[in-house]
Amino acid sequence: MNIRIGFENSVRKAIQARLKQAYASGVLRLVRRIHALLALAAGQTVSEVAEDLALSEQTVRDYLRTFLLKGVDSLVYHRPPGRPSKLTKTERKELVILIEAGPEAAGYDCGCWSAALIQDLIYRRFGREYNPHYISDLLHQLGFSFQKARFVSDHLNEAQRQEWLQTAWPRILRYAQRRKALLLFGDEASFAQWGSLSYTWARQGQQPTVKTSGKRKGYKVFGLIDYFTGRLFYKGHTGRFTSASYQAFLSEVLAQTECHLVLIQDGARYHTSAAMADFFDQHQDRLTVYQLPAYSPDFNPIEYLWRKVKKQATHLRYFPTFDALTQKVEAKLLYFAQTPSEILGLMGKYCDSLGTVAA
Repeated sequence: MNIRIGFENSVRKAIQARLKQAYASGVLRLVRRIHALLALAAGQTVSEVAEDLALSEQTVRDYLRTFLLKGVDSLVYHRPPGRPSKLTKTERKELVILIEAGPEAAGYDCGCWSAALIQDLIYRRFGREYNPHYISDLLHQLGFSFQKARFVSDHLNEAQRQEWLQTAWPRILRYAQRRKALLLFGDEASFAQWGSLSYTWARQGQQPTVKTSGKRKGYKVFGLIDYFTGRLFYKGHTGRFTSASYQAFLSEVLAQTECHLVLIQDGARYHTSAAMADFFDQHQDRLTVYQLPAYSPDFNPIEYLWRKVKKQATHLRYFPTFDALTQKVEAKLLYFAQTPSEILGLMGKYCDSLGTVAA
C-alpha cells in the first residue's frame, strides 16, 4: 500500500529548519527521520524510502505515524544516557580499510571524504553514532590527517621507478664519486608576471585579494643543482624553452667548471631531441647524461627549489612590470645560490645516500 502525504508551506519550512539543526548537531538518526518524511511527501513509496536510507519499512511507517500524531514536535532526538559505545579494535581496523579504499568503493557518489561522510559510514556499517566534531579526533587516532590530494600520472610505471631508486641511482652515485664529478639534477621553471596565489591567514569573511597586471608573460629559468655540494647554476630566459637555449645554458655551465658533469634530466622534448643528442656526443668527455623515470617529477629535487622560489618570490605579490618580476626572481635565486645548505636540504628521497657520502 502506497502512503501519500503533503505539507503546508509553514510546516515544510519548520521541517527544513529542524533538518538544518540536525545536520549542525550531527544527529544522523534525526536527519534520516526527516529525509524519510520529505521523501514520502515527494511521492516515494515506503519501500523506496527504506532502501534509499538503509532503514526497515516498519521504521519508515513508525516515523510517519509519530509525525501524524505529534507533528513537527516529533522531530527531536534525545541521546541515550551514558557514553556512546566505541568501535572495537576489529571494527577500527575495518574502518581504516574502508577509508583507504575511498568513498566510491563504500557506495558514495563522490571522491572526497569529509567528517560528515565518515560519520555516516560508521553509522551505516557499525551502527555507532558519533558527533562529527569527534570524527576528526578519531581519524587522527587511526593515523589519518586532512590533506590535499595530488595528481599521479596514469602512465606512471612504479616498477621502473623502484628500479631507478634501488639500482640506477646507486650506480649513478658511485660513478659520480669515482669521477669526482658534479652530480647535477636539472629542470626548468616559469614565473608568471600575473603572480601566483597561495593560502594565507586573513580575517573570516574577508578573502584576501592581490592585484594583478593580467599580462600573460613569464620569466623562464634553467637550473641545475649539485647533489654533493648544493651548488646552484641558473640562467634566466625570456623566450621559449628550446634545444638551442638549453645547449647555451649547458655550454655556460661547462665553461664555469673544470670537473666532469653528471647530468640527470627528465624527458622533455628539448632535452632529448636529435640536436641535444649531438650536443651530448660532442661533450661526452665532460658530460654524462642520465634520464629520470617517466612521469616522476618527485624524483627531481630541483622541483622543490622551484616551489620555494615561487612561495618566497611570487606568491601573493603584485608585479606591475616584467622587470619587477625578474628582479624579484633573480634576487631569490641569488640567495639560494649563496646558501648551498638550503639546496642540500631539498634532496628528499636521496637524503640517506647524501648522508652516507658526507660521512
